Amino acid sequence: MKRLLCGGLLAFLACSTPGLHAQNFPSRPITMYSPWTAGGPTDLAMRALAESVSKPLNARVLVENKPGAGGALGATAVATAKPDGYTLTQLPLGVFRLPYMTNTTFDPIKDITWILNVAGYEFATNVLSSSPWKTWEELLAYAKANPGKVTYGHPGLGTSPHLTMVDIAQRTGIDWVNVPYPGSADSLRALRAGQVDVHVGSPPWAMVKSGDVRPLVTWGPVRSPKSPDVPTLKERMGIVSNSPWGIGGPAGMDPKIVKFLHDGFRKAQEDPALIKALDAVNMEVYYMGGDEYLKWARAQFLEEKKTVEKLGQKQ
Repeated sequence: MKRLLCGGLLAFLACSTPGLHAQNFPSRPITMYSPWTAGGPTDLAMRALAESVSKPLNARVLVENKPGAGGALGATAVATAKPDGYTLTQLPLGVFRLPYMTNTTFDPIKDITWILNVAGYEFATNVLSSSPWKTWEELLAYAKANPGKVTYGHPGLGTSPHLTMVDIAQRTGIDWVNVPYPGSADSLRALRAGQVDVHVGSPPWAMVKSGDVRPLVTWGPVRSPKSPDVPTLKERMGIVSNSPWGIGGPAGMDPKIVKFLHDGFRKAQEDPALIKALDAVNMEVYYMGGDEYLKWARAQFLEEKKTVEKLGQKQ
């Protein structure tokens, strides 16, 4: 009886005492949500990250897809999860915009523990090589002369690719048709199938190299070394659109577990295998630690409200 009582007491203490839980963490696999479709650029990056971080965390990290809602479904799920460190998610910029654009069940500041920023996207405006538009200017001229006829696929309402195209339309007086998809891979498939005229999102460099796809402009601050002849949107219109993303968990996590996770992911960012995998999907390591990341998140949440209102996307 004494053994049973002692065993029960120890089990209770292990579950109820944060310090003991942190000492035993992790004792089982960690689930990390990829809020995009399988096979897309972010999903591939997330799976590479899971592989790289498993060793420093000394635990299996399992990736689960939750596509839709502009990448916000991971944050939606994490916001109501137990804050024990076993449920994490990728956090794209969409988590700051969606609360202003539609009804959401999470607050990106109050309901999320911001662990660290991992990397950043590279975007481009892409057409098939058979497209009649050889340059960005030709696409704009056609779209302006033919209102409502140019369709562009993007990875979801409220994402950076979507809102950047809305911004371009407002600046130029163009009326083109946005077609949202659960992820960049889906919109790229739509382009290849002829279902949309333009794909905006991560540039498929393998298809560019093979000659199947032609980027008209890239969206970073400088020209991409993978296609130095392609101008930037900054050169043509003064617009820079890139998108950092990181990892977070539920609010209320034990600070010791947060630090352990942060240190593990920070170590993973130095893994040559992850750096190579990110480069393959047009991303690069971009680190922000916990306090800096939270400060940035608070500022970004306020900034995105202004952007959504300016572009007429507020609900």
